[in-house]
Amino acid sequence: MKSKSDSSVVVLVTAPTMNIARKLTRAAFKARLIACSNLLPKIESHYVWKGKVESVTEVLIMMKTTTGKVAALQEFVLKAHPYDTAEFVVLPITSGSKKYLDWIKASVA
Repeated sequence: MKSKSDSSVVVLVTAPTMNIARKLTRAAFKARLIACSNLLPKIESHYVWKGKVESVTEVLIMMKTTTGKVAALQEFVLKAHPYDTAEFVVLPITSGSKKYLDWIKASVA
């Protein structure tokens, strides 16, 4: 039976530029907080900020890690991120290739 800290997750973070997304990713790799990161450029984000509807182009970062690394990753992202209220959303991976999920765990161990 796998422990809760061994569960794999996807963490979603948006960044204002590709350069910032790359810097966040490289630093998270260096700290062994993530196994993989996908950068999806030019997403269009719409949201309400301070009572006003905003629309911006951002980069979506999809980070793969384990639940045991989420707290440290969140602390890192929120400290290093340029936004006042950075997106940090954790999605569980409920199923997947055993070989891939084992690789995620080994990569952040």
